[in-house]
Amino acid sequence: MLRRAWIARCVTLIIPATRLPSAWAQSAGKTPEARAERTPGPFSGVSGVGKMRFKLLYNSEILPETAKSVLVKAHGGFAVDRRQGKGETYFALPGAGILRIAPDLRTVSVLPTAESMKAVNLHGTAIWSNPRDGEPFLAFPSDDAGKVFTTTLDGKLVDTLSAPTVNDTFEYPQIHEYFLAGGSFAPTAVAYFDGLYYVTTGYCDLDYVLTAGINTNPFDARWNDLAFGGKGDGPAQFNTAHGITLVPGTEEFDISDRAHGEIKRFTRYGHYLNGVKFPTGSLPCNIDHLGPYAVVAALDGPDPHKGAPIYILENGKLISTIFPKDDLGLENFKHIHNAVLRELNNKYYIIAQSWNPGGFAILEQVTD
Repeated sequence: MLRRAWIARCVTLIIPATRLPSAWAQSAGKTPEARAERTPGPFSGVSGVGKMRFKLLYNSEILPETAKSVLVKAHGGFAVDRRQGKGETYFALPGAGILRIAPDLRTVSVLPTAESMKAVNLHGTAIWSNPRDGEPFLAFPSDDAGKVFTTTLDGKLVDTLSAPTVNDTFEYPQIHEYFLAGGSFAPTAVAYFDGLYYVTTGYCDLDYVLTAGINTNPFDARWNDLAFGGKGDGPAQFNTAHGITLVPGTEEFDISDRAHGEIKRFTRYGHYLNGVKFPTGSLPCNIDHLGPYAVVAALDGPDPHKGAPIYILENGKLISTIFPKDDLGLENFKHIHNAVLRELNNKYYIIAQSWNPGGFAILEQVTD
């Protein structure tokens, strides 16, 4: 049984709105001359500062009719296939199923999707490859169905992981007691590392990260004893663990602790390392890394009367803030639920999704 020993490296950084020092890398850059967190102004057609300014490339008109008809219900997330020579981006919409954005970002197609998945909300998307043979898979947590679905890249359902039962054993007895008492299971995000799914449960009172062991021959997912977090205000606890991302090139995870306005970093064993706290009032939903950059989608920003921001980091520092609603005229982007970063032909692109109401956009970096 994997056991966790909480370590004393608990550091939380409170970040002023104009600068985001790195809690993850020892970078000593000076405060940028331009304010990265600024008050949104009238619709300008360009948003952000410095080298990370963006304009609208595509809105929901690029989506297939099947997707456009249900876009208002969007409540999920994206996963980019970053393998060499790939570049497809996957996500899902309730009623439409799994969708795939082409590597060149010009087309979006609907994949055949099992009815059990199409009929429910798939709150996030993860992509991972079997370390033994490189076979890729997609994982979709369903917050309303209380399941984690695994498919191939063409949408074929290969496994459904249901809610834990009283027969599953976890590291902490309170988890067993929670399910024994009939507690709900509402997974919000999934990440894969070294044979395990790491599953956040931020939409239920549990709010632990649970793990499940993965066997791919034949494919089978079963709950594992390792767990960490739990609902609370401690540095290693959560108040809506909303997203989880494996930090590229490491054995560490970034977890979006939404109500605490923080991205928290943990080891693969659940040891809390440190945290980055965003400007007061920000509700970070997810983080996506690409090289030295990362994008953080926020459900709300410091001013809840304005449209929500997308924060852009470089080596852990805030260098630009994008306001899709106020600067780019995307009226549905009052709340941003997920965003990922792409690089194509020496330009960066942001693929973003809003919630309540749902919206979709691809933003292009302005380089002139």
